[in-house]
Amino acid sequence: MKSQTFRMTMLYDFYGELLTERQKEFYDLYYNEDLSLSEIAENYGVSRQGVRDVIIRAEAVMNDVEEKTGIVKRFMGLQAKIGAIEDAARQLRELNYRRYENPELGRLADTIEKNIAALKE
Repeated sequence: MKSQTFRMTMLYDFYGELLTERQKEFYDLYYNEDLSLSEIAENYGVSRQGVRDVIIRAEAVMNDVEEKTGIVKRFMGLQAKIGAIEDAARQLRELNYRRYENPELGRLADTIEKNIAALKE
């Protein structure tokens, strides 16, 4: 994956509901709101180490589930494949426009693009 923060955000998107309310709060503030451990600790009246422990436990829970299921990994792989299909449909449409002007090829490109849009929802 691109970066650790991106990976942790993806894990949270997929597995965040498995966390306790406190883990969700601290995790969201740290990764999504970009607050430091010290800022979170100050806002909640706890130690910096306490905040760090909560976030590390949350990361461990989500990493464990991802290790067992691989859902995020498969999702990212599908996104790349969908992008390749999208590019191929665009090339098909352009080739048809420049050389063939075949309505059937245009219809096929439309079908591919509609199905891609449905997969992205």
